[in-house]
Amino acid sequence: MHILFVADPLEQFKIYKDTTFSMMREAQRRGHKLSACVPQDLTWQRGRPVIAKVREITLTGEQAWFREEAVIERPLHAFDAVLMRKDPPFDAEYIYATHLLEQAEREGARVINRPRALRDHPEKLAIMEFAEYTTPTLVTRDPAAVRAFHAEHQDIILKPLDGMGGMGIFRVRADGLNLGSIVETLNNHGEQTLMVQRFVPEITQGDKRILVIAGQAVPFSLARIPQGTEVRGNLAAGGKGVAQPLTDQDRRIAEAIGPVLSERGLLLIGLDVIGNALTEINVTSPTCFQEITEQTGFDVPAMFIDALEAELR
Repeated sequence: MHILFVADPLEQFKIYKDTTFSMMREAQRRGHKLSACVPQDLTWQRGRPVIAKVREITLTGEQAWFREEAVIERPLHAFDAVLMRKDPPFDAEYIYATHLLEQAEREGARVINRPRALRDHPEKLAIMEFAEYTTPTLVTRDPAAVRAFHAEHQDIILKPLDGMGGMGIFRVRADGLNLGSIVETLNNHGEQTLMVQRFVPEITQGDKRILVIAGQAVPFSLARIPQGTEVRGNLAAGGKGVAQPLTDQDRRIAEAIGPVLSERGLLLIGLDVIGNALTEINVTSPTCFQEITEQTGFDVPAMFIDALEAELR
């Protein structure tokens, strides 16, 4: 099997923790061939299929972790699988890439996660379909609505819809200190939509990442625990990752959401749960494979490649 990874530049990978790297390593271990490109390498021209300028690579197991074997132009439908693993932001360029990938699908490419499903499930807003599992949440451009939500709930979290890694997340307590300034910053005086959620105090126990592969939950989550005075548990914001077995509520959430989204073409998703409340559904490039595997011995990359191979049969 020949797999194309559409991802960030290989030179930027932090292979000690990178989930895409762990997928590549397991795929190569099974004898599959690897290629990689960035979204900028995708091209369509009338009368031709969607092509990409790709780097055919071999993993070396050394500090220089990959060897480039060739750089060629190749139609996407010529690969056995195309894995879309580009990190957010979920911006216009990301959406344009999904349109190119969807055209490649029409030409016979097998794209995972499916491009339409990526567009239909933006990571902050996808929770609206499963509101019974969320903390009280508001999505709005209206500063007055944010003030009313704060007056009702007193302790709130505000965040942009296109952030990642904890970027742009603010907590405002009962005193409302800087609420107006924060809203102006996040919604650009009414030009941009933001999300507001009631603060979940269980964040001190971690923001749990629950991985769901082909509708089945990995049996361990990674609780990303805020450090020091931080309110954010994201690893990119300095959180400490601690693997732990799923709770009964974690399983209920995963069993309610996982099969539904799997049927829509999302082979891999990451559910973010604080306490018993769902806060986000990650679909673009869910992470934490290596941390869970190293701490528990459960081989998450193997589970994923098993599911990928089954999907392509």
